[in-house]
Amino acid sequence: MSYVFDTSSIRSLQHFYPRVFKSIWDGLDDLVARQELLSTREVFNELERQAVSEEIMKWIKANKALFTTPTGPELLFVAEIFKIKHFQGLIGAQQRLKGTPVADPFVIACARINGATVVTEEGWQRGDKPLTLKPNAAKIPNVCAHFKIPCIDLEEFMHQQGWAF
Repeated sequence: MSYVFDTSSIRSLQHFYPRVFKSIWDGLDDLVARQELLSTREVFNELERQAVSEEIMKWIKANKALFTTPTGPELLFVAEIFKIKHFQGLIGAQQRLKGTPVADPFVIACARINGATVVTEEGWQRGDKPLTLKPNAAKIPNVCAHFKIPCIDLEEFMHQQGWAF
């Protein structure tokens, strides 16, 4: 199974210090080597503009090949996403005005075209019940649900890998 990581999930990895959680990083490196962990160029661009740990920056630069350039079919699927007016909210007004990177539609398209699962921390609500979508949100999990693309958070990703600490 392949996974496409969103910016939020890669950012969350900074809490798992490589010297302490070595097995997580070894597992991620193994998935990258097997080309089962992907992301997009836009995620890389977002991470470069955000305040993330030195360890994360070192890791993403060492694994830059996993941040793929969108293919023709992926770009066509991004256009399909934006045909739905509600999902145009994936790009915020400030992002449009400032021209800052927007990864969300490209992460979703990469997963769809590659038959992969999206991994994101965006839009999930945690409570007494299992993870649920925030209703009426233009968030990655909502778009994935609409297009029937598997979408999980980092905790579920680690569970699916059989990682326990």
